Amino acid sequence: MKRVLILDFGGQYNLLIARRVRECGVYCEIKSFRITMDEVRAFAPDALIFTGGPATVFDPGAPMVDPALFSLGVPVLGICYGMQLMMHLLGGVCQRADTREYGKTEILHTGASLLFRYIPERAVYWMSHGVEVAQAAPGFRIVASSAGCRHAAVECPERRLYGVQFHPEVVHTQYGRQILENFLYGVCGFAREWSMASYVDEAVAECRARIGSGRVLLGLSGGVDSSVAAALLQRAVGDQLTCIFVDHGLLRLNEGDEVERVMKDQFHVDVRRVNARELFLSKLSGVTEPERKRKIIGEEFIRVFEAEAKKIGKVEFLAQGTIYPDVVESGLGGESTVIKSHHNVGGLPDYVDFEDIIEPLRRLFKDEVRQLGLELGLPESLVWRQPFPGPGLGVRIIGEITAEKVEILQKADAIFRQEMANAGLERSVSQYFAALTNMRSVGVMGDERTYDYAVALRAVETQDFMTATWTRLPWELLDTVSGRIVGEVPHVNRVLYDVTSKPPATVEFE
Repeated sequence: MKRVLILDFGGQYNLLIARRVRECGVYCEIKSFRITMDEVRAFAPDALIFTGGPATVFDPGAPMVDPALFSLGVPVLGICYGMQLMMHLLGGVCQRADTREYGKTEILHTGASLLFRYIPERAVYWMSHGVEVAQAAPGFRIVASSAGCRHAAVECPERRLYGVQFHPEVVHTQYGRQILENFLYGVCGFAREWSMASYVDEAVAECRARIGSGRVLLGLSGGVDSSVAAALLQRAVGDQLTCIFVDHGLLRLNEGDEVERVMKDQFHVDVRRVNARELFLSKLSGVTEPERKRKIIGEEFIRVFEAEAKKIGKVEFLAQGTIYPDVVESGLGGESTVIKSHHNVGGLPDYVDFEDIIEPLRRLFKDEVRQLGLELGLPESLVWRQPFPGPGLGVRIIGEITAEKVEILQKADAIFRQEMANAGLERSVSQYFAALTNMRSVGVMGDERTYDYAVALRAVETQDFMTATWTRLPWELLDTVSGRIVGEVPHVNRVLYDVTSKPPATVEFE
């Protein structure tokens, strides 16, 4: 199988580049630009992509690579900073741009490059640069320009070296996907080889070889990642797998029962469900501060998990549903700034005694995890489940968490999800959910005065969840959802819709 090595120079779109390459059916991995030539040769890439980055190529201390990379004989695509670095190392000249370009920019290509095959002569591309190539390196020619950037794209087809100043990976570039396909298929000569159908057999074989006759313990949360990991491991090692499902009572309506049923009845997984609802509610009683609630839920989850793990006895492997963005965002897969720490990344937990961690989804993006789940036979209702935070509804209930509030929110959220599905929007919106505010207000129901809670609805569109814009849901849909919640859920007399993007808000309420 062909492999693309993406060298990360700290750009904000670097994960997106990898996703786009995978979507083209080509396997790739992100590595820091600090990778050594020996490590590059060990990876044995069939092509290289240099990403963008915030540095200026001619400044002291700017990220550099060994020029020997260009002598490996494999195609190279440089994007933004990656293109400037290519020119700089091969004898070209970069300078601060007279006209800095940010955002949508019209670019004209010459029609002479494989990179722009099947693409109209003029189109809109996404620019984000204050430095430009003033003189291309020897052997390169200009194949695209904009009003403010003469070297918008360059190439040396004899050496299969290509550079673009714009970002083909973002949706704002009209024919960005086509440009990446032209590079992967036209320049590199690759075919579609990477798919979840082919990955299943490979992953199962890897798990079997690594686990051998050992036992595996997996913390089953009910989310997509852990459920897919469980299904994959069950296929690989069967009854050597045990799953502990800590039900903290803060799951969505009927979610715990559904997960348990699928895993036990359909996949015959050994699931040890711990119904710890009363324990968690007692620990959360009277607590209103968001971070304190998160810590209590996390700490109690660990304690319950540890107690159950000890009952099982000796287990060699702890399995986790770590996925590729977890690895990269934690600073372990590339050079980009650490975005957030992930509980699944960083080594063995200090509360249980295992020999090693096994992470069968570590190379996959979220959309690939969903595809893998379908290949393994998981029901669509579980595979396409909405993203759900570890603390569950605990971060969607403002103020103190009580049994009554949990029941209110479970019912309201279920109604919202049902109506989104009825409207055919369940897969076209990145994330949507209901939250229970701590606000109570006066209302009138059945000619009687009420003083009850307000439910807030939230729906967002996002590429990476680092930024998000609120979704313009149809008014008719919101009207239906509001009517049902107020009519069917006790102690709610008002429904609000959140029209705040991220930033300044977060996606979740707490």
